[in-house]
Amino acid sequence: MRISRKKLNIELYKKLYLIRKAEERIQDEYSKDEMKTPMHMSMGGEAISAGVCHALGASGQAFSSYRSHGVYLAKTMETDKFFAELYGKKTGAARGKAGSMHLSMPEKGYLGASAVVGTPIPLAVGATFANVRKNNKNIVAVFFGDGAIDEGVFWESINMAALWKLPVLFVCEDNGLAIHTPPHMRHGYDSIAEVISKFKVNVLSSDSTDVEEIHNVVRRGINLIYATSRPCFLHLKYYRYLEHVGINPDFNAGYRSAKEFKKWNKRDPLLVQRQKLLKLSVPEKAISVLENKINASIERSIVSAQKAPFSSEKELFKDIFYERS
Repeated sequence: MRISRKKLNIELYKKLYLIRKAEERIQDEYSKDEMKTPMHMSMGGEAISAGVCHALGASGQAFSSYRSHGVYLAKTMETDKFFAELYGKKTGAARGKAGSMHLSMPEKGYLGASAVVGTPIPLAVGATFANVRKNNKNIVAVFFGDGAIDEGVFWESINMAALWKLPVLFVCEDNGLAIHTPPHMRHGYDSIAEVISKFKVNVLSSDSTDVEEIHNVVRRGINLIYATSRPCFLHLKYYRYLEHVGINPDFNAGYRSAKEFKKWNKRDPLLVQRQKLLKLSVPEKAISVLENKINASIERSIVSAQKAPFSSEKELFKDIFYERS
């Protein structure tokens, strides 16, 4: 059933706001040294996570890189297990064993994140192949940074997806950096999208911070997958607000400037979407009620996570493969 544009944009704003406010609370709490995991924050790229995951729908599946918060929250819209996992607690999504870089919730379609650059990409191709064999029509999206394109497994995966005509969305979250290294120091070509277009793959690009526009690009990509029996590569540019790993800005690190941040921040995803809701005649009070509800949910989740117990030592050896000597 087709929903109104106003309702679509409200739902998209909920995802954006949840991601941003959850990460802002991580920033507040992290220095207390109770969260037992490194943090790769999503700030600046929320429109990509929210737009893609909303377009996937409930039946769509996703893998992501270690920069996983945005995808997890957009796909699940839950914070209890999310925060408990960051605190390393028994009530976490993986009972405290995964942390930020290996989040997952398969029952909600989030099949997992990986800390090793590029590794979720072949997993997504495999999951898509399984869906084809099952004939269930599920779309799989895999999120990765532009640094993952420098890995051989990316090219092997996109080649096989093109060859086998798999319904997979390759979502390149291009922040223009592989940790600290810009493209001109890594790539012997000028345009990622142009190179990928040489494969039998649909290619769509955007540098928008408007979550509705991203959502529409993704819907167009999904329609192309069905119409052409080809995978789709989404080249989506954004600006990473914080350091590669950690909770702080890093404009004094010498590899980028605050001027670039200010340029992108003028079209911050939340700012753009909140202004759009007002233009769509959503009352300020209604927006505030929505925001307060999400804020309260996040606070309850943090308190619950802090009070929750850690898993026992026996948990360490559950749900893993290992050989006894």
